[in-house]
Amino acid sequence: MDFTHFYDVLRENINSYRGEYERIVDYAPDLFRLLAEVLRTDEVLSEERLRISAAMGYLVAPYDVIPEEIYGPHGYIDDVYICAVVVDELASRHGYAFLEEHWAGDEELESVIEECLERASEILGEKRGEILSYAGFR
Repeated sequence: MDFTHFYDVLRENINSYRGEYERIVDYAPDLFRLLAEVLRTDEVLSEERLRISAAMGYLVAPYDVIPEEIYGPHGYIDDVYICAVVVDELASRHGYAFLEEHWAGDEELESVIEECLERASEILGEKRGEILSYAGFR
């Protein structure tokens, strides 16, 4: 399965974005790629595969809790949040060393996830519960 086409579309969608949430939004393509790569490994359990797939599906869904079609690049903040939640869960079981093997980003993955969870939580506030429910995590 080749996910590079969606990665390229995602990168193109956010490439020109400059704004308050630029740093968080900019992680979306690399988080998507990481989840796609981890999904291809034999190390993840079936319930982890479901959560990875749900996060990837949320990222692709056109009308999620904060739709990109309406809010533009700001609409990726909830997507980044869901991806970061799943990566954080995977790290608690497999460790960041395992995930780093599949990470194509420039920065240390653990720092990226900490930043994404913290900043997205601040931005999303009460909507986090709705986002987790929409993705099927609650």
